Amino acid sequence: MPYKYGHYFVGFVLVVILTGFWASYFAPIREVPLAFHVHAFTATSWLLLLIAQSVAIHRRANALHRIMGKASFALFPLLILGFTMIINVSAGRYAAREGDFIAFVGPAFGIGMAVAIAAYLVLFHGALKHRRNVRLHAGYMLATPLILFESPFSRLMDAAFPWMNVIGSAGPRGLLDTIVVSDTLAIVFALGLYAMDRRHGAPWLIAAAFMALQAALMWFAPDIAAFGPMFDAYARIPDPVTLLAALAVGAATGWLGWQAGRAPARKPVAAAA
Repeated sequence: MPYKYGHYFVGFVLVVILTGFWASYFAPIREVPLAFHVHAFTATSWLLLLIAQSVAIHRRANALHRIMGKASFALFPLLILGFTMIINVSAGRYAAREGDFIAFVGPAFGIGMAVAIAAYLVLFHGALKHRRNVRLHAGYMLATPLILFESPFSRLMDAAFPWMNVIGSAGPRGLLDTIVVSDTLAIVFALGLYAMDRRHGAPWLIAAAFMALQAALMWFAPDIAAFGPMFDAYARIPDPVTLLAALAVGAATGWLGWQAGRAPARKPVAAAA
């Protein structure tokens, strides 16, 4: 089976999440908004599902792997819901002008999360579409944790490894620097896997492209005047509308991906004359 150590890679991302978000989420866990709990639960569940699937397939527990694959159809829309709830919190804080920091980085956080959602939709659709190709299917699923990497690692970098911020911008843009560096590390990792198997490397190339787009848009967002009014306009959309849309898009991605991966219909055999 491909990616023999895939579950260790996902486990590493999980450790980065636990350490990177310890100070901002796990330590004050009783004080954070509901949106962060939903996002944390669904994102962590997604990683645990990937670990369990990887272990199952390498132990030849194919039936269990398929059962967990079906569970992903229920979990994936909730994952997109969690991402959207975080965008809504950021948009609300930005629209309320809570402070200079959120005024500067709010649109950047919004656009970064939007790119992450788009990446998840494309990668999950690809995993389902190519489920009959083991290497491609595994690659698409295992590429999804990379999209989660930049957020916790950027916080971990800021707290424990500030020397890794080689950009060194002053003020709030320094946080965006750490996001760019984190995305760059993940891009290098993805491109390395792509180079090792170009025939089946499309998932890693796609993930790298999304992370590059995310890094660029987030870093330049404070300089793009149009992003502010766009984020303000988004904040005025009622939460139920955006959250129902998130669930619908997540569910539709699963259904469309499954349909795209169906075996082609066999042509009827012509009757003998």
